[in-house]
Amino acid sequence: MNSDAISSLHVDIFRLFNNEWGLLTAGTMADHNAMTISWGQLGSLWGGPGHAKNIATVFVKPVRYTFTFMERHDLFTICWFPKDFRKDLGILGSKSGKDGNKLALTRLTPKAVGEGVGYEQATLTLLCKKLYSDQLKKERIPADAVAAFYSGDDGVDPHHMYIGEILYMEHQA
Repeated sequence: MNSDAISSLHVDIFRLFNNEWGLLTAGTMADHNAMTISWGQLGSLWGGPGHAKNIATVFVKPVRYTFTFMERHDLFTICWFPKDFRKDLGILGSKSGKDGNKLALTRLTPKAVGEGVGYEQATLTLLCKKLYSDQLKKERIPADAVAAFYSGDDGVDPHHMYIGEILYMEHQA
């Protein structure tokens, strides 16, 4: 990817992840799964000044169906959409792909982005190659976060962290 392209992206990353939500998708056009995310990071890693890799970091609980796709595949996408797709993102964040084709319940149209999966309606798409993954360690997480996120019925295992190199970006203003 041309690092100048990602360097020229001017968005409020905090707003994107925290308020706009993203759609994390892993797999191929023939077999993929997506889930809504509101935690993530963009930055640079593993290189000197001007030569670091542009990276995206996402977090997935092992109980999520998307976790199996993230483990099996080297590529993933993160997509953001206009506000009128909020209900669609809500569906993809609350229903499991284990139970059926949840994408069919939305207005989203999958499309190939390299060997990954993006969506026609996305205003920003990042195609990432997995560089590193690891499970967060509960004993290193602040106690208030453990109480809030890792003590309920949806699985007490902490999120798995995936760092991916951004290979390609599509951006529609």
